[in-house]
This record gives sequence, structure tokens and C-alpha cells, in this order.
Amino acid sequence: MKQVLAERGIQLTKSLGQNFLHDGNQLRRIADAAALTKADRVLEIGPGLGPLTELLIERAGEVLAIEIDARLVAVLRTRFPRAQFQIIHADALEFLKREQRDWSGWKLVANLPYSAASPILVELAQSARGPDRMVATLQLEVAKRLMARPAEPDYGVLTLLVGLDYEPDDSFNIPASCFFPVPDVDSACICLNRRKPSLLAAAERATFNRLVKLSFSQRRKMMFKLLRTEWPAQKLEAAFAELSLPAQARAETVSLQQFVRLAGFLPKDSRHG
Repeated sequence: MKQVLAERGIQLTKSLGQNFLHDGNQLRRIADAAALTKADRVLEIGPGLGPLTELLIERAGEVLAIEIDARLVAVLRTRFPRAQFQIIHADALEFLKREQRDWSGWKLVANLPYSAASPILVELAQSARGPDRMVATLQLEVAKRLMARPAEPDYGVLTLLVGLDYEPDDSFNIPASCFFPVPDVDSACICLNRRKPSLLAAAERATFNRLVKLSFSQRRKMMFKLLRTEWPAQKLEAAFAELSLPAQARAETVSLQQFVRLAGFLPKDSRHG
């Protein structure tokens, strides 16, 4: 990896989160976690120099990679001139927001850039047609947030926005020494499976998002008081009573299922409902 970078005069950019996983055992573990067959279509974000890409092409029927660095795009096009491989030069988050593709039937398998991992996962998770499975390597603290349960310190907005549509299946830690350059943070690979059927009707999703973000906007405050700025107290009292939620409850103690039910009870147009 160092040799390829040196030969092409490529200096990695820290702001792009360019910490490349090079350990063969860890790369195979990630590919194994995706349980790929030749019938699978794979989305890879941030392929870098392509060590994981190589395994994905071997195992899947189609691989679409999105890479923000034009220098690496050129390397990948030279390295993988194959019909089943396509590389797009773009900022992945902007691409996902702009394109709004149907990713159902796809699997995300990627070593996500640390700086953009959370918003990328939220964007894919909240897509109307998200991937069937997401296998992502990311910062360990982000993985902990995705797997957190109510009342745990890591439980919060990310847990719920992704958890609405995806259920954690498995995870494993990856030592910093497996990356080049060695990052300052620990990493983990997490596997997420899309929930079928969905927990919430499409019409209630905007309410759920607003409800979750407002409830966690001040973690130490009582959730009821925060929500009262958006919804009438009478509506909130009835909804809390229906869910047996005390008025003193804080968001960190409220489960995904309770947030889902709250979104169904509360009017979609806030104070005007």
C-alpha cells in the first residue's frame, strides 16, 4: 500500500478520513460478514486503494464504489477494468442525497470514512428503499451508539434514526494497527439487517425524526417539557398516558418501540394538530 502511494505520489488527506485497512484477515472477516453470493449487488463507499474491493468483486455479482479522491479513482479504474465493477467519483453523502436510488436488493459493504460515517448510515437507513444489509467499518464509538440500549450512555439520536429501520446483528473490533496510517481512534465493524416489515408508516417518519431530535436536544431535561414546545400539552399527556410514560421521563430511558408509538399518537403538524 505504501509502495503504490509512493509510486503515484499520493499523499493521504486527513480531512477525508483516509485511514486504509490493509490487514488481510480483517478484510476477509468483513467480506465474510456480508455473506455474499454472485447474486448480490454491493455498494462500497470509500474503497481507497481497493483491498476490500478486490474481495467484493470476487464474491459478488456487481460492485458499485463511490470514491471522493480523484487520484484513487484513477488507481481503481486501472486496477479493476472489469464489467461487474463501476466506480463513481463523488462525495458519497452528496451522491446519496442527490440520486435517491433504489438500494433494496443491495448490500453496503464498506470501510466508511470516519468523518462521514454517521450521516452516510442515516441517509441510507432512512431511504425509502435502503440496502438489505449494511456491513460497515467505522469508529468504535459510533458502533457503540448503533448498538446501545435505553439508559446506556451511548444511546441517542443515531441509535434511533438508524435503529428504526435496521437491527444490529453482529460486530467485532479492529485494532488500529490494521490501518495505514494508524488512526487515533479505535474501530469496529458492525452488521445491520433491514427490518421487514418497517416499524413505522411512511407518513409518520417525519414526526418520528422531529420527536427524537427534540427529545435528545437537551439530554438532562425532561422529555415532556422539550416536546411541549412543538406539541400541545393535552396531546402529549394523552400520548404519555397511553404508553405509561411518566411526565418526568428523559429521552435516554425511552425505547425505540415507545418512540415509534409516540410518533403514531402525536399529530404530524405539531402545534397545529
